[in-house]
Amino acid sequence: MADVIRAEQLTKTYGQNRGIVEVDFSVQAGEVFGFLGPNGAGKTTTIRLVLDLIRPTSGRLSVFGLDARRDSVAIRRRLGYLPGDLRLYERMTGRDLLEFFGHLRGSRGRGDALAERLDLDLDRRIKELSRGNRQKIGLVQAFMHDPDLFVLDEPTSGLDPLVQETFYELVAEATRRGGTVFLSSHVLSEVQHIADRVGLIREGRLDLVDTVDNLRARSFTHVEATFAEPPPPDGFAGIPGVAELERRGDVVRFSLEGEIDPLLKALARFHVRALDVHEADLEDIFMALYRGAGPDAS
Repeated sequence: MADVIRAEQLTKTYGQNRGIVEVDFSVQAGEVFGFLGPNGAGKTTTIRLVLDLIRPTSGRLSVFGLDARRDSVAIRRRLGYLPGDLRLYERMTGRDLLEFFGHLRGSRGRGDALAERLDLDLDRRIKELSRGNRQKIGLVQAFMHDPDLFVLDEPTSGLDPLVQETFYELVAEATRRGGTVFLSSHVLSEVQHIADRVGLIREGRLDLVDTVDNLRARSFTHVEATFAEPPPPDGFAGIPGVAELERRGDVVRFSLEGEIDPLLKALARFHVRALDVHEADLEDIFMALYRGAGPDAS
């Protein structure tokens, strides 16, 4: 499958300050790529490089097989972009703004239909709109011309859960017709819901790129047991794949890799009042990475 975005040893510094350092990744045609990291990690720097809003210090970056710097005008014709710090012309109505963008692009496309799906009133001035409705305008202008690549920075910020579901539908429709989505987000549940692959950037360096399915396969299980009385401190030592994480009185939390049977046999030696078991999600996995443990650690 062809690469829509390819970064090779991509580096950006701001004087003595770090932006991103030797970042390598690719985004394939038709996939949703989730780009994750804390504030200041380098997500926005990477997006601005893709859009040619800033220039790299070193390294190579191509979009649609074109040089991101030399061919930036041709690339932007095929892009839909939603910035994380969305700024709009507040004196305009939503309709005026979409007509303005449509004029720049040569077509307004599906603007009215998308606004209806998002329950967006286009006849109010933007300065009168709530944060969520402004975000809807941002989504409409990013999607309305059916671009080949969507670059979306915190796309569901300010949206209520029902509108978030509509956004997920729009992403699914875009990829079904061959579009590609590069999505930067802090919302791990969102990325887990729609992404095919994820990249984790931390302190300017890309720590991990993998499929969501592979991360889940390498993840661990959380087990919380409530006892009639606290078990002895060494009651669960040496159980294969089991690590005791925390004790709070008569409650003990474990992490588990592999089968649960050895832990169940150990628990059976005590009076267990309640047992809660759940698989780790992306948030658990990435928190483990931030602690330096790795996605398959306890």
